[in-house]
Amino acid sequence: MSNKTAAAPSEFDTLGRSILPIPDRAFVGLTTYDAKDPNTAYPPIKALRPPSKAPNVLVILVDDAGFGSSSAFGGPCHTPNFEKLAAGGLKYTRFHTTALCSPTRQALLTGRNHHSVGMGAITEMGTSAPGNSGVRPKNKAPLAEILKLNGFSTAQFGKCHEVALWEVTPVGPFNQWPTGSGFEHFYGFVGGEANQYYPGLYEGTKAIEPDKTPEEGYTLNNDLANRAITWIRQQKALMPDKPFFVYYAPGATHAPHHVPREWSDKYKGKFDAGWDKLREETFARQKKLGVIPADATLTERHAEIPAWDDMDPQLQPVLTRQMEVYAGFMEQTDHEIGRVLDAVRDLELMDDTLIYLIIGDNGASAEGTINGCFNELPTLNGMPDIETVEFLRSRVDDFGTPKAYNHYAVGWAHALCTPYQWTKQIASHWGGTRNGLIVHWPNGIQAKGELRHQFHHVIDVAKTVLEICDLPEPTIVNSIAQAPLEGVTMLPTFSDAKAEENHVVQYFEMMGNRGLYLKGWTACTRHRTPWKADVPPPFDEDVWELYSPDDWTQSNDIAAKDPKQLAYLQRLWLIEATKYNVVPLDDRGFERVNPDIAGRPQLIVGKSQLLFQGMRVSEACVLNVKNTSHTVTAQVQIPDKGAEGVLITQGGEYGGWTFYCKDGKLKYCYCFFGIEHYIISSDDKLPSGAHQLRMEFKYDGGGLAKGGDVSLYCDGKAIGKGRVEKTQPMGYSADEACDVGGDTGSPASPEYGNSGNSFTGTIDWVQLDVGEDNHDHLIKPEDRLRLAMARQ
Repeated sequence: MSNKTAAAPSEFDTLGRSILPIPDRAFVGLTTYDAKDPNTAYPPIKALRPPSKAPNVLVILVDDAGFGSSSAFGGPCHTPNFEKLAAGGLKYTRFHTTALCSPTRQALLTGRNHHSVGMGAITEMGTSAPGNSGVRPKNKAPLAEILKLNGFSTAQFGKCHEVALWEVTPVGPFNQWPTGSGFEHFYGFVGGEANQYYPGLYEGTKAIEPDKTPEEGYTLNNDLANRAITWIRQQKALMPDKPFFVYYAPGATHAPHHVPREWSDKYKGKFDAGWDKLREETFARQKKLGVIPADATLTERHAEIPAWDDMDPQLQPVLTRQMEVYAGFMEQTDHEIGRVLDAVRDLELMDDTLIYLIIGDNGASAEGTINGCFNELPTLNGMPDIETVEFLRSRVDDFGTPKAYNHYAVGWAHALCTPYQWTKQIASHWGGTRNGLIVHWPNGIQAKGELRHQFHHVIDVAKTVLEICDLPEPTIVNSIAQAPLEGVTMLPTFSDAKAEENHVVQYFEMMGNRGLYLKGWTACTRHRTPWKADVPPPFDEDVWELYSPDDWTQSNDIAAKDPKQLAYLQRLWLIEATKYNVVPLDDRGFERVNPDIAGRPQLIVGKSQLLFQGMRVSEACVLNVKNTSHTVTAQVQIPDKGAEGVLITQGGEYGGWTFYCKDGKLKYCYCFFGIEHYIISSDDKLPSGAHQLRMEFKYDGGGLAKGGDVSLYCDGKAIGKGRVEKTQPMGYSADEACDVGGDTGSPASPEYGNSGNSFTGTIDWVQLDVGEDNHDHLIKPEDRLRLAMARQ
């Protein structure tokens, strides 16, 4: 099945496309009185199509994968489908990202530098500065919008981490969601990461649940592939002459590293020699493949990264299991991407589909700490010491399963960025920004299995796609005059391995880590380390390094030998930074997370919040009840046979709390990182009828993460009490929601399962309140009305 019946020029090739949507052409001619008049003639209505030469476009972006991870680039993770794609196309060995996910994705999708489109860091760290706002400017329309308005079918599957934090709600606004950014269809998750067994999914802008449980074989990787295959088949069945643009961005291989055992067990024993040996083995394979030069130097391991032999021998079996799980995760990802590629091949579309496979939106993640973690949430909450060596050893068999929320150790991340220094977040060095790229397009690329060594950046993809599709950069989109794309075309390299390099200068910056590329030269400075919480030095005290054009791996710092060249590049960096809204530099941590200080909107303000049955909202959209006294009140109707199920919950199996009914009794469970569960129950079963149920948490105070006393009430009468000894200070979950009337995702209490936990009665409303307990155990109707009106 081909998407075009002929390659000959069509009437669509003559359309003016610089203004989008393409203006309607008014009919000027004879207008008759009677449609039956033989002189009645109007041109037929024709559905818009792109120029005749436009191929299908499939952009695949793997998450958190270092240059040395995939076997296609010499890594230890078996990726036969990546290798097969490369054998039929080109491998780019000097392709670059921004060192972090949201910035790379927004740069890819817009063809502009990440600060230029407001994405200086992740959306959760947006500030009021233009380069860090998390808001895409209206004069920089995304590629999907341009292609859609030129007649492409467009769809996105997987991760979307480009929505401003205060807009991730069931009521929008949705202009930065995929369906507001040019994609006609979206199936995936909105945020930085997803539980591969219990993802928080959206179809369009509607929250939905997976159709299977982990026990039934569900994984997000498989689900996304199924959805993409179905959509592509349907699109070609209904509109075979219309090309598609599909953006496929699985949550893999970002933490949590979740994969069924049949994948991870393939790698049993393969990493027992440790990460230093893995670097050496990968380095040798990379030279053999030619993805690095034969005279390249393996960079030294920095002192901040421990040697394998210096790790506790008692911990080493846990560390090797971490890497076995990750490798299996990558291989499963390759398998599911391969299924999507096979679907394109089965439809006989492979020859005329331009495929970009980008293996990583940044380097491998070093956010898992020196020891790695079974549950990354304690680390994200600033409490990594909870997971002792003994604890990790006790959970080694559960890594990668639904019981875990695991991440590997820093040493593995460094090894997976071989042969370069550093990792994800380190925008100063290639380990953070250099990722393997495969381009496949038989109708446009005659070469098979060749390498390309020209310097390119993720902002070059959009420019190249438009040129291949014979589409101009629009001057106006949706009535807004457009700024130019900031990338360059890669098309000359498709046919010429020795094509002149046209991406001659590129700045890099991520939370103070910064660098500049100029015609082979690189100047860079590392300002902060991902796994360290120490305060970074003043920017002017950062030490800059200089690497010459013949230094492929940035292994020989010549700053002291050529200070004049270093000063020249430093000045150019500042010019580029000023041009693209990089300044003011911002290395703040807590301040950027706090919306009051950062200067971005905050969705929930005040000390009360009203919620209703059926709502599912992200943690950022819920009143913060951490580190303070608070109450949860629910007005309910309990059936005659008694009540079961969840009233309200936040978080899940890896951390959170839930207010629910079990065996007719009212209960509250606080799940402390999945390690401890504090369950408080009413003494007796609840009576049927209309009742107000309440949980009061009296916080101990005296700092973060303290415990508190819990009291349960029914209609103002005390019916149970208990104790929570410790709490999570900053976050319950990385991706699970607050649910009213059930518990989607993983269960926050061990007393109910991951399905069948919906409340069996009726919930009129649920109210959250923070502040000291005033001992008024009933919410009056006028108080509830006043709160509701305040939200209008």
